[in-house]
Amino acid sequence: MLIDDISAQNNAKGLHPGAGDRRFQRVNVSILGRYMLADRREFPCQVLSMSPGDAVVIAPVPGIVGERIIAYLDHLGRIEGTILSQVDGGFAMDIAASPRKRDKMAAQLTWLANKDLLDLPEDRRHERVVPDIRHSTVVLDDGRRYNCKIIDISLSGAAVELDVRPAMGTPITLGRMRARVVRHFQNGVAVEFAAAQEMLTVVQQNLRMN
Repeated sequence: MLIDDISAQNNAKGLHPGAGDRRFQRVNVSILGRYMLADRREFPCQVLSMSPGDAVVIAPVPGIVGERIIAYLDHLGRIEGTILSQVDGGFAMDIAASPRKRDKMAAQLTWLANKDLLDLPEDRRHERVVPDIRHSTVVLDDGRRYNCKIIDISLSGAAVELDVRPAMGTPITLGRMRARVVRHFQNGVAVEFAAAQEMLTVVQQNLRMN
C-alpha cells in the first residue's frame, strides 16, 4: 500500500498547491501510476496532461472535490495535491510542491513530452541482458514472499514476472538485492536497485533464490 499518512499531509506546512495556477503550462503525456484517496483506497491511474502545478488524471474512482490525493507516478515518483474538479473518466488535481521540486518536475515533463513526440528510447542508464539463472524471490518489508521469473537485468535494476503488483516506490528484496518498484507492466514489475552495481556477474549471484 501507499503508506503515507494523508491525515498528516493535511497538516503539512510549506507546500502550496498550484490550484488553477496557469503560470504552468500543461503538456500532453501518458504516465502510469497509482493513487490513494483520503480513505486509503488505492487504484491505478494514467496522467494524460500535466504541469508542475496541476494534472488531468484518468482514474476508476474520481474522489470528491477538495479531497487530498497522494500518487506515485512512473518517472516522476511521489506527488500530492487536491482534487480540483471531476472530468470525464477521472479528475483534475493541483500539485503541492516546493519551487525546487516544481523546477525538477518541469524538466522531467519536458523530457517525457519530447520522448513521446520523437519516439525516443527509454532512459536506461545501463544495458539490459537476460540472466543465466532466471528464477528468484521477491520479499516485501512485511515478510510476504513471492516466487518470480527475471526477464532481464542491468547494473541498476531488473524486470521480473510477478503475480502481485506492489505500489510504485515500494521497497522490496529481490534475491539478496534491495530495490524499489519503479514501473508496472502487464506481467510484472520493473525495479531499481538501492545501489548500482559494477559487474553483472555480481548482480546474477545476488539475485539467486535464498
